Amino acid sequence: MEKKFKVLCISVLCLLFAHSVQAKLFDISEYQLSNGATLLVIPNHKAPIAKHMVWYKIGAVDETVGKGGSAHLLEHLMFRGTKKVTGTEFNRLMQINGADSNAFTSFDYTAYHQNLDISRLELAMALEADRMQNLNFSDADFVTERDIVYQERKQVVENKPLAVFSETMKKILWQNHPYAKPITGTEEEILSLTKDDIMQLYQHYYAPENAVIVISGDIEPQIAFELAEKYYGKVPARTSAKPKSFPTINANTNAKLRMSLPRVEIPRLIRTYVTDSYNTNPDNIYALSILSAYLGEGETSELYKELIQNRNLALSVSTSYDYASRSYGTFDIAAVPAKDVSMKKLTEKLDKVIRDAVFTINDEKIERVKNKMLAGLIYLKDNPFDAANIVGALYTIGMSKEDIENYADSIRRTTTEQVRHAAEELLYKSPVTEGIVYPIDWENKDE
Repeated sequence: MEKKFKVLCISVLCLLFAHSVQAKLFDISEYQLSNGATLLVIPNHKAPIAKHMVWYKIGAVDETVGKGGSAHLLEHLMFRGTKKVTGTEFNRLMQINGADSNAFTSFDYTAYHQNLDISRLELAMALEADRMQNLNFSDADFVTERDIVYQERKQVVENKPLAVFSETMKKILWQNHPYAKPITGTEEEILSLTKDDIMQLYQHYYAPENAVIVISGDIEPQIAFELAEKYYGKVPARTSAKPKSFPTINANTNAKLRMSLPRVEIPRLIRTYVTDSYNTNPDNIYALSILSAYLGEGETSELYKELIQNRNLALSVSTSYDYASRSYGTFDIAAVPAKDVSMKKLTEKLDKVIRDAVFTINDEKIERVKNKMLAGLIYLKDNPFDAANIVGALYTIGMSKEDIENYADSIRRTTTEQVRHAAEELLYKSPVTEGIVYPIDWENKDE
């Protein structure tokens, strides 16, 4: 399985809307199937190919306490057969028909996808509809996949030196929120999972009413709808999960983490703010998107120009904003000091540059940033694979078709004052955790 726990590059999400004021970016057709499933179709007739995706509104946040990793393990077991398509036959059928098939689990959703020739679309739909209702794996298959997931978890921690640092940061920032835990689950949790745990999760969440089907490629919307009804529409509707409620984050959180870890070669800083997402305050995501582009996305951003080009204080510096979440959003600032630059000096200069950048925000600067954002990915719709990923993720977390299509207009309407206000709220009133990780023998820990 593909271990991709964050499917989308958030900077891409902020840049993806690049058409004229009147044009729709994707020209999405939206349908409700007879059993409650949602179908989204994005036509693209430039090549006889398609991307077929099934998104389920279930991720690591929906797991029972103590059952961490169950959503991820369920993703693995979905490739272990049904009553009709037994064992690993799903993978074999995809391979002999030239399809690239995989899946991924995040905090907020789980998605299954195939890149294929349009002539093989019906096959993929039939197989996905089958495993939406008929999952049937053996005890031996369960143990095999649980062991695979366990080994993957060990490799994440043992082979990626920053994994421990990242997970510790999340625990401090998110506290009792589900985003505090690892998507993989802990090693102890994985080993404690049972077949019944997985089947309960499957029966509760893998229902038509909880699914978003996305087809992007060489097909007309009405034909896609008829095929979806033919295959997915036959899956019986059943009571699905209620909307998830999330705990409130302590607004006064302001924490600092310092760690020294083996196999970390250079120190780095990551500062994460808890802020608005589409689901907590949809009106504010546009100003925060512009703010991220203005501060630290690309070589024309304020942080890059001041800390790298003008002062040579950093090897890298960036910002990113994630609003595509079912709960809160996050705004990250990351930096790596240049050779012989102490982390203390870099942090002080970083703070000053941010303050100066916010203080000097004006219409001309913001207009320039907005124009760059809107011009960034004019040809996004030309790639049906990217289109399906972006539309599926945004819609599954709750973004409406209209807001996806009209994002460019929302960016254009955002004022300089709104960007300035978003910056002040973010930097001075939002929960934040700052983490710095050093090599184990680093001498200049001068905080």
